[in-house]
Amino acid sequence: MTWTDKKLKRPIRAVYQVIERTVEADGQLLLVPQIEVQVFFTTLTCSPWQVIRLYRDHATSEQFHSELKTDLNLERLPSGKFATNDLVLCAGLVAYNLLRAIGQISLQEPDAPVKTKVSRRRVRTVIENLIWLASRMVEHARQTKLRFGTHSPWFQTFQRIYGVLSG
Repeated sequence: MTWTDKKLKRPIRAVYQVIERTVEADGQLLLVPQIEVQVFFTTLTCSPWQVIRLYRDHATSEQFHSELKTDLNLERLPSGKFATNDLVLCAGLVAYNLLRAIGQISLQEPDAPVKTKVSRRRVRTVIENLIWLASRMVEHARQTKLRFGTHSPWFQTFQRIYGVLSG
């Protein structure tokens, strides 16, 4: 349905999804069907199924937003000046995107010491496992190197990611 009103600059669409359930998830038959109705008010011009799919992905967007705020500690911006907060948020977005890329690269090979197979890593997990990897800076023969522990379980993954990003 489309609604037009003199107060609106453009018409608003209402997309409906109606689901009639006659069986519960555990297989129990229902005497009276359950009817679930979802209504999405939108200005999108795509097909109704596309609108429903986009609104379902809204929770995923909220999860990424939550990660940006909590994992990178950007809940409260540091200044009362807009330009300063804009700069901090832009730097945070660059860091977030780099950490997400590192997390995705770490999933490409099965060399990470994890117990379960996952499709993505949280930013906090990437920071804890790969950014806070124990090492020390050693200077020898006019060269500066990072030295890692001999039993570091994440070293192979770190080395592979470094090779991908530096090459």
